Amino acid sequence: MELVPAVLASGWASGVNAYLCVVVLGVLGRFGGVEAVPEALTRTDVLVVAAVLYLLEFVTDKIPYVDSLWDAVSTAIRPTAGAVIALLLAGDATSLEQAVLAASGGAAALVSHLVKGGLRLVVNTSPEPASNIGVSLGEDVAVAGVATLVVVAPWVAFGIAAVLLVLGVVLLVLLWSRVRRGYRRYRAWRQRRLAGQPKNTSASA
Repeated sequence: MELVPAVLASGWASGVNAYLCVVVLGVLGRFGGVEAVPEALTRTDVLVVAAVLYLLEFVTDKIPYVDSLWDAVSTAIRPTAGAVIALLLAGDATSLEQAVLAASGGAAALVSHLVKGGLRLVVNTSPEPASNIGVSLGEDVAVAGVATLVVVAPWVAFGIAAVLLVLGVVLLVLLWSRVRRGYRRYRAWRQRRLAGQPKNTSASA
């Protein structure tokens, strides 16, 4: 397995949904017999914890503004997961190579996480939840597909992840004013929650 494309692709997937990435890789290694998957990811405790957290994210990720709050909480988690997965994929590489690969995986995860968070702020400018649900499901499908290809066809996984990342960055640039508007609305929503007031996203949209 080519390490560099696998690390960068898994980093992108981790930045979008780290728990789903771990679940997909772990299941492929545990039940699919894919030897390229690090053994640590196939452990029962790792799979159970990742699956429970993914189910939690599956719900929260589809609720307007709650998804942005979840993204904020995940800012440290997703890049860390990308770095850890990269380190595990590195296997018997030298210490220097492991460090470089781990940093690369973490950096890829951080960038994709920031792009995901920015685009979610754009989606949250819409007053209805259908767009959040649709975008979230699309992200899940993309992450599952890329994570699967990481250990089957790493260059293909890297190509898909790169295209999706570039598209995300372009959309952020083109929709930057809506990103800022979404961030202002998210801050207003969060302040209402902290103040104990009932949220009314439709009124603020």
